Amino acid sequence: MLSISSSALARLAARSPRTAAAASSTSVRNMAMQVREEIEELPPNFSMDAVKPPPHGFGDQHEEEADPMAYVRKPVSSVHSIDLSKGAISALDSAAFGPGGSVVHGRFGNVDASAAQTVPLEYLAFLRPASEGVAALREISEGGKTGTVLVYGASRPAGMSAVQLATASGNAVVAVVDGQHCGHNEMVDTVKGLTSEPGTAVAEQYALCKANFRDLVDKTVSGDDFTSFDFDSNQYQFLADFKTNVLDYVEAYPSDLPAAVDSEQLKFTGKEKDRANFKANMTAYLSQYQPGADPIDPAQLEANFNVEQYELFKKKFVTQTTAVVSGGDGVTNIDRFAPAEIVNNMCMQPEESTDDAKSAGDYPFEFSIKNESTPTTPMAKGGPIVGAIIEVTPDLAVACEAVAAAKTLREKAEALQFLTEAQKSAFGAASSVIGLAKQAGAAVRTVGGSLPGLDAVETPTEQDIQTALEGMELGDDGTSKLNYFIQVYRASDYPIYEDYAIYRANEPLSGPRQIVVTK
Repeated sequence: MLSISSSALARLAARSPRTAAAASSTSVRNMAMQVREEIEELPPNFSMDAVKPPPHGFGDQHEEEADPMAYVRKPVSSVHSIDLSKGAISALDSAAFGPGGSVVHGRFGNVDASAAQTVPLEYLAFLRPASEGVAALREISEGGKTGTVLVYGASRPAGMSAVQLATASGNAVVAVVDGQHCGHNEMVDTVKGLTSEPGTAVAEQYALCKANFRDLVDKTVSGDDFTSFDFDSNQYQFLADFKTNVLDYVEAYPSDLPAAVDSEQLKFTGKEKDRANFKANMTAYLSQYQPGADPIDPAQLEANFNVEQYELFKKKFVTQTTAVVSGGDGVTNIDRFAPAEIVNNMCMQPEESTDDAKSAGDYPFEFSIKNESTPTTPMAKGGPIVGAIIEVTPDLAVACEAVAAAKTLREKAEALQFLTEAQKSAFGAASSVIGLAKQAGAAVRTVGGSLPGLDAVETPTEQDIQTALEGMELGDDGTSKLNYFIQVYRASDYPIYEDYAIYRANEPLSGPRQIVVTK
C-alpha cells in the first residue's frame, strides 16, 4: 500500500496553481464543474466598434428577398358600385384617380381636393345615395327644425346616410330595416346603435304591426312620461282587473279539486289495470301543489274588497314571495300560500290597515295601488314628426307599381294577393311609416328611386354633396359621421371578380353589406 504523510500533502497543495477555494471545492461534489482559474483580460485595442454589425444593420427591418412566385397587387385606380337594374358595375356611381392625385366622380365630376385626401375611395362610390340622404333630410326639415324622423330601408346606403346625418343633427330617428336585411339580428342592432335615445331601429316585421309601431313612434315623440299617467283614475281599473282575475281563478280551480291544476290532468287515460290506484296516486302527487279555492261571493267581493284591502293583500303577497325567494324567514310558511283564500277571508272580515313605516314596507320599485311611484329614469322626448324618408327597394317598387296600376279597391286587393311575401311585407311596412308621417302633416321623400303618389328627392345641390363629403371624412381618430358596411372585390387583381361581385349583389338576401368593385 502507498502512504503519504500530512506534511507532504501540504507541500503538494502549496505548489498547486489552483486557489485555495478551488482546492477546498474538491471535497464537495461539483457535478463536473470547475471554477475558472483566471479572468481573461480584454485586448488593448478592443472597443465597441471592433464588433462589426450584421449586414442588415441594427434596428433596421431586414428586407428579405422577394419570392419570385409571390403575387404583387396592382394599384387601385377606380371603384364602382353595382347597378342592380342593369346587372353591371355602375359608371356613374364610381370614382377614379385623375392626374395629379385628383379624384373624379362619375356623376358629380371632380371631388374637392381637401376631401379627396381624407375620404376613403370606397366611400365615394356611395356619394350619390349619401347626397340624396342629405337632400331628403334638408327638404323634410324645412329650415333645420329637429324632431322625430322616420326612415324605411335604414340598412341601405341612402337610408343609412339619412339615419346617421339625422342623428348627428339632433333628431330622434325611428328606423325600419327592410326585408333584405331584417333577418340579420346583428345588422338591426347595429342600425339601432347608429341612433341615439329616444330613437331606435326595428325590423320590417315589427312595422307590419301598425298598432305596435304607432305606439313606438308615439313614445319616441312624446317620451315615456310617468307624470302624465292619470293614476287616480286608473287605480280603480287595477282593482277591477284584480277582482276579475280572482273570480276566474276560483272558477278554474275550485276547492273540490285535489290541487289548483288543470282538470284535464285528473282524467284517467291509462290502462284499466291501473284505474284502482290512480286516484290515490294522483292525490299523493298533487299534494305538493296549492289547493283549490272555495267559492267567493261576487257581491261581497265588490262591496268589501276596496283599494285599502287590495293594498293589504299586496303586502302579504310581497312578504310571501320574499320569503320563498330568500329561502324562508322562519315565520312565513313558504310551503302553502292560497291567495284566493286570503281574499275570501278579507271579504268576509275586512282588515284594518296600519300606517306605521315598518308595516308599509317602503320597498323600492314596489307597485302600490294607493301611492303613485315617482319616475326614476326620465325618457327624452324626440319631438313632433319632422318627416319620413323612404329608400326605394326592389320589392317595394314592384308592390307600389302593382297597387298603383289597380283602379278599384277590389283590384288593389287582388294585386296585393298575387305579390310575393317579401313584396307584401315591404309594402305594409312602408305604408306604416308613410301613414304616420302623413297623419302628422309631415313631408315624405323617396330616395334611390321614385314611387307612385310620393315626392322623390330633388337633385342634390352642391351644398348637399359637400355635406355628404364632410360626413365621409376620416378624423384624426379614424372615425367619421357616415359609415357603411362595404365588401370590396379587387377586380384590378382578378378581373373575374367583377362578374362574381355582380352575381353576389343580385342574390336574394345578399347579406347586410354593400358591394363595390375596384379596378
